[in-house]
Amino acid sequence: MNTHVIRDFPHAPTAWPEDLRARFDARRGNGEVGTRLVSQTERVRVWTLTLKPGERLDFHTHVLDYFWTCLTGGSARSHYGDGRIVDVTYEPGETRHLAFKAGEFMTHDLENTGSADMVFSTVEFMDSANAPLELAPHVTAELSAAA
Repeated sequence: MNTHVIRDFPHAPTAWPEDLRARFDARRGNGEVGTRLVSQTERVRVWTLTLKPGERLDFHTHVLDYFWTCLTGGSARSHYGDGRIVDVTYEPGETRHLAFKAGEFMTHDLENTGSADMVFSTVEFMDSANAPLELAPHVTAELSAAA
């Protein structure tokens, strides 16, 4: 399958506060879509995402088709690269599938605004229309050690 390589990612919305814009600009194009990469094959990347109350998964960019499942339920806020700020309440077991055409992507963060830990599982499909983003060596180091 021919995959599109995305190299240019926009800057943060100018209406955001400076600290938020700086965090966005520092991490745009970052493919760490969870707090821990637990498995990777030529077909999938499997992530866990665990956030304590008040914790945030900083900005990251989705380029691959994927789905997530919220294992615990909870409340969260996300800032999106298009300027939206969205508050969401998740139910245990809630699942959403997302797909991106060649050249499409989404950058956002996720902050646990609830009073209990939130846990998600995310599965990215490597054979998507876009090439996977390269991950930093520290992200994949645990996988190498476990092999």
